[in-house]
Amino acid sequence: MTTLGGPRYALDANVLMTAHHHYYAPDICPGFWALLDDRIANGQLVIVDRVYDEVLSPAELATWVQQTANDYFPTTATQPIVDSYRQLMDWVQENPQFTPTARVDFARGADGWLAAYCMTNDTVVVTNEVSAPDAKRRVPLPNLCDQFGIRRTNTFDMLRDLGARFDWQRS
Repeated sequence: MTTLGGPRYALDANVLMTAHHHYYAPDICPGFWALLDDRIANGQLVIVDRVYDEVLSPAELATWVQQTANDYFPTTATQPIVDSYRQLMDWVQENPQFTPTARVDFARGADGWLAAYCMTNDTVVVTNEVSAPDAKRRVPLPNLCDQFGIRRTNTFDMLRDLGARFDWQRS
């Protein structure tokens, strides 16, 4: 696997699910999925193992993730990532802003592992979530990233950074 210059990106499950259900559905924008295939293969994009586990539906998307990125799921089960995750979770668990349910829900999900992977590997989190400084009932991934200086972006800015263009061609 060769990696192009520029930042590496790690995709949140919501990027894949929202794109598939809405603006980049495979039947109207196959170029988006071809770009992801290409950038995953060259190492510029990753889908960490915990995010892979969250992408269970629709079946077509789960199949795409399995077939496309099967060899490219970096593990979060390394000591440096576990250490980063512990640091992130300590902040979440000790933060009185979040309800006990929010803390438990966060611990069950992939967001903390995604952030720990990116923190450890100098990788940019790509998420559709937006910062919510006053959130209490959930732990927004952007809040966590901002707290720990983890770079983050959204789908559209990532696509611009990657130089993506999805041109319509007259048939």
